[in-house]
Amino acid sequence: MAAPGAQLTLQRPVDPARDHVRGGGGRDTATLLIYGDYLCPYCRRLRHVMERLCHAMGDRLAYVFRHFPNERAHPGADFASRAAEAAARQGRFWEMHDALYERQPPLTEAHVIEAARTLGLDMDRFAADLDDDAVRAHVEQDAADGRQNGVTGTPTIFIDSQRYDGAWDFYSMLEALERPVGTQVQRTARAFASLPASAALVLIAAAAAALVIANTSLASIYRTIVDTPVGIGAGAGSLALTVGDWCSEGLLTLFFLLVGLEIRRDMTAGALTDRRAAILPVLCAIGGTLAPAAIYLALNRGPTAPGWSAPTSTGIAFALGILALVGRRAPTGLKVFVAALAVVDDIVSMLILAVFYPQDFHALWLVPGAVAIVLMLALNRSRVYAGWPYLVVTVALWLSLHAAGVNAALAGVVLAIFLPTRPAPAAGPLLAQAATALAALEHAQNEAKKEAKREVRASPADTPPVEQEPIWDWASRNLSAASARLLSPADRVERAVAPWAAYVILPLFAFSATGVPLDVDLRSPGVARVILGVVLGLVLGKPLGIGLAALAAVQAKVAIMPRTPPRAPSSAPPCCAASATPWGC
Repeated sequence: MAAPGAQLTLQRPVDPARDHVRGGGGRDTATLLIYGDYLCPYCRRLRHVMERLCHAMGDRLAYVFRHFPNERAHPGADFASRAAEAAARQGRFWEMHDALYERQPPLTEAHVIEAARTLGLDMDRFAADLDDDAVRAHVEQDAADGRQNGVTGTPTIFIDSQRYDGAWDFYSMLEALERPVGTQVQRTARAFASLPASAALVLIAAAAAALVIANTSLASIYRTIVDTPVGIGAGAGSLALTVGDWCSEGLLTLFFLLVGLEIRRDMTAGALTDRRAAILPVLCAIGGTLAPAAIYLALNRGPTAPGWSAPTSTGIAFALGILALVGRRAPTGLKVFVAALAVVDDIVSMLILAVFYPQDFHALWLVPGAVAIVLMLALNRSRVYAGWPYLVVTVALWLSLHAAGVNAALAGVVLAIFLPTRPAPAAGPLLAQAATALAALEHAQNEAKKEAKREVRASPADTPPVEQEPIWDWASRNLSAASARLLSPADRVERAVAPWAAYVILPLFAFSATGVPLDVDLRSPGVARVILGVVLGLVLGKPLGIGLAALAAVQAKVAIMPRTPPRAPSSAPPCCAASATPWGC
């Protein structure tokens, strides 16, 4: 088990001079590392899978064991780990390792010493090594390395230095170790995604590629692709947008959904829980609108003055992308502030469009949009947890916003507000549900094996597989229900959309929006002033307006800066607690 935000890549590589390695040495060897506890029943269950894997792969598998004793959950676990290390001083680590796992519970200190004596160890040396500070340090260092990797329980598995979160059955782990093409691609993608700045690098690469292409001989092809109309439906009621517009209004809706969910979470249990912290992005967005407009109007009077709104709005995707480049060094409060600022900035842009450019704004279409919002509220209050009703209403809201002349991507923010959450469930009942389902499956499989041995059948087809029995469907439904209850609908949507937003949606948006030709004809009257007004408004006015608004609001004690909530000190919870189930905890 690994904690949220755990490191996906092993922080300390396998060192054969220090780590305990069994097997390996063959061509294209795979490495399987386990943080284990000799008293953990889950580790004991997994040991049988490990034996099958070692037998199946031979010298193509290197099995590495690191200690992660959970003394609080399993009194005596630390003693067992030190005993294995003491046996290692006499070159018998793996023999002691196997003996400790083969011994049925309870496993007391007397049983451990008996196992050492059975192995023929020098007992005087063994007793001295048990209390040796270097042996204690080795076990403690393994556990410290595990905590650095986010390990909170046992067993936690790493395959080829990447944390393995797949199923623990033999065939799933064998597939991960044998590295078929699909598994290798998935592992490489996961390793890249674990880099803090990976999404930002993809975003910036897409923007740079578009900028280069738009200023080369490929510019005509680029413009043809971006400006190609893509329609849905037929006839007068069809919806037709260019590829660029679909990226900025369609796909970006999912990004705004993620931003909205993050803001919502921080307003309930994060950096924006204080109302004064939540109002700061609103005031800063207003300041970030007025200052660029003032700079533009100071340079542009007469016919070019109506362009004052151009420097007032900026894209949130790039701001968050730059923040991602600095990874964890950027305070969480800053990221939340920038995300909230961007959402308010887009709402202000919508109001500017409605008030100052009414020819492009059709207020009547906001009526069905309001109806869609009311429907979302009704779904939320009625505790509807299925996703498809919210999807249908969000599509209706998107269409109404688009028809009204508003950036329809804001429908994602509205959906984020009304996606239902649920109180965290108690673990006990879910544990009982999952344990009952798995125990029933195990019992059915064991009974099928016994029956097959007792009876001689004419054909293997006479024995139906367990997966065709009703017990299999019943168990799978219960396991799915227990798993699904751990996440609210909002959490499930966020987990499903986040990778697509980071590595597909935002790069496509960046590629379609930043392909701007750098050759500008300055001979037209007023062009130089327009460019200067927009550039100074964005580069100077926007940050100046946001900064001054924040300073004034904080000094006047109207608002406060968002703060990163302090994290509770981490304590490794037991991998298991007392349980009535015979198969584990």
